[in-house]
Amino acid sequence: MRALTLNGSNGPDSLSLVDIDIPNPGPDEVRIKLECAALNRRDVWMTVGQYPGIEMPAIAGSDGSGIVDAVGAGVSKDCLGGEVVIYPALEWGDDSLCGGENFRVLGMPDQGTFAEYICVPNSSTYPKPNHLSWEQATAFPLAGLTAWRAAVTHGEVKKDDKVLVTGIGGGAAGFALLWAKEKGANVIVTSSSQSKINTAMEQGAVAGYDYSDDSWVKKLRSEIGPIDLVIDSGGGDGMNNVLDTLKNGGRYVFFGATQGNSSRGLNMAKLFFKQIRIQGTTMGRPEEFRKMMEFVNENKLEPIIDQVFDFADAIEAHKRMLNSEQMGKIILRFG
Repeated sequence: MRALTLNGSNGPDSLSLVDIDIPNPGPDEVRIKLECAALNRRDVWMTVGQYPGIEMPAIAGSDGSGIVDAVGAGVSKDCLGGEVVIYPALEWGDDSLCGGENFRVLGMPDQGTFAEYICVPNSSTYPKPNHLSWEQATAFPLAGLTAWRAAVTHGEVKKDDKVLVTGIGGGAAGFALLWAKEKGANVIVTSSSQSKINTAMEQGAVAGYDYSDDSWVKKLRSEIGPIDLVIDSGGGDGMNNVLDTLKNGGRYVFFGATQGNSSRGLNMAKLFFKQIRIQGTTMGRPEEFRKMMEFVNENKLEPIIDQVFDFADAIEAHKRMLNSEQMGKIILRFG
């Protein structure tokens, strides 16, 4: 089978397409012939050496959907031919608050979805919603689940909340917009790209602000009012501006730090006098994945797709994400 392997840290050009053996499912596993895979920021960080514990050679990729074509011991053959979406992690553990010691995301050290076949636990599969194409179904797992845990589990988003989603354009931010909007919230977005803000407005955001404008917080508070919930992935020196948008008792949930740590620290007095809740989060439990996919099915939701690449062009797809050119999910399609 063809697989995309990482053998260095010089960016996407460290990737190469190679032929390797097709894996065989172990006990309680199924093998999936993948129809599509999708990129996440994690995959690109690995190519530039900015991800912890990188082991090479690696086959990355956490998002995938396809057809069950083999089963291991203990799995009914009734599964064969099933069209499924893959839960993008392994061994969450027993604590609902946080993944356990063995919790890990698919795609390094375990083989990921950037290959034509993958073996995963049968319990890690969910039926592909009939209203979704392969490309659409593949967009949901990692980014969708990360945003679901941020917005729904921790953010407790509800009808009429004012929700600020920062850095719109990335996959998880797009799903945060989708989940909050479908829960009846009023979603506001930020970006330095007016084009991305415009697309978010077309997808249901009620307002958007350019965070490179020093007065954006003042404008937001004047036009929108204080925010109930912030969903952030940037951190950095802009974090204090984002926190300033919150109302008393507001919630700040973050799942990334693409801008690093804030060099200015935090205004602790303001935070505790306003009783701001700060919650870190990442990924999500299998139970949350199933709830998310049920929500997608019940409401016939569709993701924002940026671009679909043939698997042969996977390196170019990685370069597009590295340059933050995307608006929505980047998909790889197997021939």
